[in-house]
Amino acid sequence: MVETRAPAQRPLSPHLSIYHPALTMMMSIAHRITGAALYFGTAIVAWWLVAAASGPNGYAAVQWFMATIIGRLLLFGYTWALIHHMLGGVRYLIWDTGHGFGAAEREWLARANLVGSIVLTIILWIVGGYLMGGLR
Repeated sequence: MVETRAPAQRPLSPHLSIYHPALTMMMSIAHRITGAALYFGTAIVAWWLVAAASGPNGYAAVQWFMATIIGRLLLFGYTWALIHHMLGGVRYLIWDTGHGFGAAEREWLARANLVGSIVLTIILWIVGGYLMGGLR
């Protein structure tokens, strides 16, 4: 008589049910999302450059849109995505040198990436608003 065993009831590996969301994992996902956002945000920069090259009427239309709430939110989001992605790249560069792999170091780098991107974005907008004559 041949004995057959039922397959073990366990998740496939890797499976989402065995991972607990860690800050470093979330920052890695955010790095990928901000990279994709920068791809589409570059269209905003291209639109602005084409408008600037096309003359005062086209440039005025883009400037009008960027002065609206939606335009400012897009620019603020693009600024944050750019800075967050840059700091994430610095974090990966540190890892490429073989440093920062300890548990405490990984957490510190992930927190520094998140907090640094938010703080630098706000500082950049405050300084930029001040230099441009105040945020209207």
